[in-house]
Amino acid sequence: MSGKSRSADGGWPWLFVLPTFLGVLVFYLWPLVKTLYDSFTETGPFGGSTWVGAANYSQLVGDTEVYRAILNTVVYTAIVLLGIPLAVLFASLLNRPNLRFAMLYRTLFFLPYVAMPTAISLVWRIIYNGDYGVLNQALGVIGIDGPSWITQEWFALVAVALLGLWLSIGFNMVVLSAGLKSIPGELYEAASLDGAGAVQQFRAITVPLLTPSIFFLSVITTIAGFQLFDQLFALLGPVNPVMPKTQSLVFLFYEAAFVSNERGYAAAVAVLILLVVGLLTLFQFRFQRRWVNYGQ
Repeated sequence: MSGKSRSADGGWPWLFVLPTFLGVLVFYLWPLVKTLYDSFTETGPFGGSTWVGAANYSQLVGDTEVYRAILNTVVYTAIVLLGIPLAVLFASLLNRPNLRFAMLYRTLFFLPYVAMPTAISLVWRIIYNGDYGVLNQALGVIGIDGPSWITQEWFALVAVALLGLWLSIGFNMVVLSAGLKSIPGELYEAASLDGAGAVQQFRAITVPLLTPSIFFLSVITTIAGFQLFDQLFALLGPVNPVMPKTQSLVFLFYEAAFVSNERGYAAAVAVLILLVVGLLTLFQFRFQRRWVNYGQ
């Protein structure tokens, strides 16, 4: 009887899993396989495709714009990663006991994360304006002649990265605040009895026990950094003369796929992005045991 019951119930788990399985198959696995196949083809001007083998990857290796786009994306990601230590500091300050208006401060930090990135980018485009922007006016007060932030090569990339850093701090603080609440208060009490000050407690207790949260944020920030597109597109604009020197890998994919109609080459760029992100994530997981403290 029990065997029949198990046999009768055997199909129900698959029924409940089926919607998720179909979603993963249709929206993740099939696009991945299709992109991989398209990377070995060339799209005709009126549609259709022909098999060209590794020609797209040969073009990719010899394309200097690809190397510049990789460098730009790495620089952007490195600057945005600086938001993690800043978020550690801010989250620690906002989690002090008896801090007034702590919830208001957390809300203000988190608001940029939930706002539309394109709308935020347009606002920052005004802030960065070289003629009447708030940033250059503020610098002028202290005697500094500010540059044209979004029309000069490296300044434009830094401007986009600073926007990304500002947008990420709110989410980072939410994750780190949850990590801070999991640290036993007895550790701080014991350290205080031993004569450790606030800075020593921060270095010896807070930071080591937050490393799992910091590792998590470093992984998702790196992945998000290599997906840079909307902020770059909205802040600089596709017709900006500095864009060819500031474009990211995803913008290079966009140009190839939707402007030049080189969809096979664009698919090769997408595969490159997948490989780079996969290797960086593997590297992070491979070496996380050396610095992440899981309390074991």
